[in-house]
Amino acid sequence: MEIYKKTLIIFMPSMEGGGVEKNLILISNYLSKNINNIKLITFNNKFNFFFDKKIKIINSNFNYNKKYSKYFKYTICLILLIKEILKNKSSLVFSFQANIYCCILCFFFNFNLIVRSNTSPSGWNKNFFKKLIFKIFIKKAKSIVVNSLDFKKEMDKIFKINSKFIYNPLNTDEIIRLSKKKISNNLYTKNSIKIINIARFTNQKDHITLLKAFNDVRQQNINCELLILGYGTNETKIKEYIAEKKLSKYIRIIKFNKNPYKYLAKANLLVLTSLYEGLPNVLLEAMTLKKLVISTNCPTGPAEILKNGKYGVLFKINDYKKLSKIIVNYSKNKKKYLIMANQAYKSLRRFDFETNCNKYLKLILKYS
Repeated sequence: MEIYKKTLIIFMPSMEGGGVEKNLILISNYLSKNINNIKLITFNNKFNFFFDKKIKIINSNFNYNKKYSKYFKYTICLILLIKEILKNKSSLVFSFQANIYCCILCFFFNFNLIVRSNTSPSGWNKNFFKKLIFKIFIKKAKSIVVNSLDFKKEMDKIFKINSKFIYNPLNTDEIIRLSKKKISNNLYTKNSIKIINIARFTNQKDHITLLKAFNDVRQQNINCELLILGYGTNETKIKEYIAEKKLSKYIRIIKFNKNPYKYLAKANLLVLTSLYEGLPNVLLEAMTLKKLVISTNCPTGPAEILKNGKYGVLFKINDYKKLSKIIVNYSKNKKKYLIMANQAYKSLRRFDFETNCNKYLKLILKYS
């Protein structure tokens, strides 16, 4: 039943298949059950089929087979957003990306805006000019949503705001269902320690720390294998390191897949080596499948998800030696870590799908 009378415009110009996109799809489809008039603005149609048919998707007219920069996509989609706002100035805009540009538009066109910030400011506020612009315009939004308590503390302190904290909604039933799908070939040998990393190939995700640790473990004659799922600009750099260290026999790279859970289900360990995050979905997904999580204690999210090491193992950013020791320790104490993984699974109630999606709905209804 429709309970929201205005138009909701969801803004996500550049969709690439990461954690932000997963949350966007889950939240959008949930909102479509209660809001009749939803529009989504995104550059191309690559992910259109993931969305409920009730959602009107506005794509650009450009050739999707060509590669365009992130900022080109932002520009085109911001133009599309202006056109939609001019048609209906009472619309509510819900921004998942290019948030500062949406805030600037909000200043000039005076529309209602909710911003969902996705990554800790530790990763992007080093630029003085960018930080200053953000401080000036972020307050134009009606509400700024963040997805972890530590994230909220950072945002509120740096930008002098009162952000709203909502955990990522976790659809455990879907993850478990999709994890049971068959894989056509064998990913690992029978008796190896099976390690997986799921992340974009960017500097933020710091794959080199993971590869250094893996190389160190292999040099200690520990039988381990690594599967990396991802895509991005650092792919060549990653492959060159693997070739240089003669690790090709033990590491497999698979490009982005719409069902990463069937690969995650085959692993023993999920390793995240990020320099910064917001609330990394991949940790929650690994916990859902009762995999041991090993993660950098980066800002923000991992320590909060893992309760400072109660539900997984944390290590310092860039510390590949420590990561290597953790993997070696796992090889000697598997039962101990299995207990930890089971406890982690039981802790996932905080991220309940219905509870957290409903918080987004209530926030939007404030501006009906």
